Amino acid sequence: MDLGLGGKVAIVTGGASNLGRAITLGLAAEGARVVVADVDDAQARKVEAEAPSGTIIARHTDVTDWESVNATVQHTLSTLAKVDVLVNCAGWTIDRLFLEKPRAEWEKEIAIDVWGFINSVRAVLDPMVERRYGRIVSIGSDAGRMGEWREAVYSGTKASVIAMSKAIAREVGKDNITLNVVCPGLIVGSPQTSGANSMWSSEQLDKFTPEVREKAAKNYPLRRLGTAEDVVPAVLLLASDRASFITGQTLSVSGGYTMM
Repeated sequence: MDLGLGGKVAIVTGGASNLGRAITLGLAAEGARVVVADVDDAQARKVEAEAPSGTIIARHTDVTDWESVNATVQHTLSTLAKVDVLVNCAGWTIDRLFLEKPRAEWEKEIAIDVWGFINSVRAVLDPMVERRYGRIVSIGSDAGRMGEWREAVYSGTKASVIAMSKAIAREVGKDNITLNVVCPGLIVGSPQTSGANSMWSSEQLDKFTPEVREKAAKNYPLRRLGTAEDVVPAVLLLASDRASFITGQTLSVSGGYTMM
């Protein structure tokens, strides 16, 4: 199926590592020009080098900082003339029991997962409204749909992404702008695709031994954990005009971990 993404301009926040990297490469493979908006310059340049020159553009961006996000959007407009697609993929958490979690981790989760969404969506909406066109796809989590054990604050941040996407979709639908959310289940990163700022640090990865992964997979009806590549097709569809009549929706791509 031709998704019609050729010639589109997309910004992918958190596009340098893991799922964000896979989405960036997926959009580029469909013919889009992609701005990787990430704080990890080294990892972003690696992704930039994985596609033909000029297809992927690395741009240092701190999604928690409005000025940084707005500067990236304005740079994209000045160099590529438009923003057709925004994929909010920047996210962060460390699994801990709520009673054992330090406040600094709560604040980082809220800053990246909630303010990152707010800053990025607000920055692209004016040019999208002006052109009467836009596709915004945000990466949520099944944690935000069900309330996951050891992910209390993260569950809340992702639930807010779902709710805000629905509310904003009601506002801007008249301007031919859609907002949808894709909720993955557990997708474990890898050392090869995890940058220095990724939540999948070596310490985190060490916790997911083969035994832990096998046990986790039993919670999924399909009896396996997902990969970044499993999630990309849903994002590409919702970013395309094939999904032009879909807005305010939440799609779990999680092997049936949640069914709602």
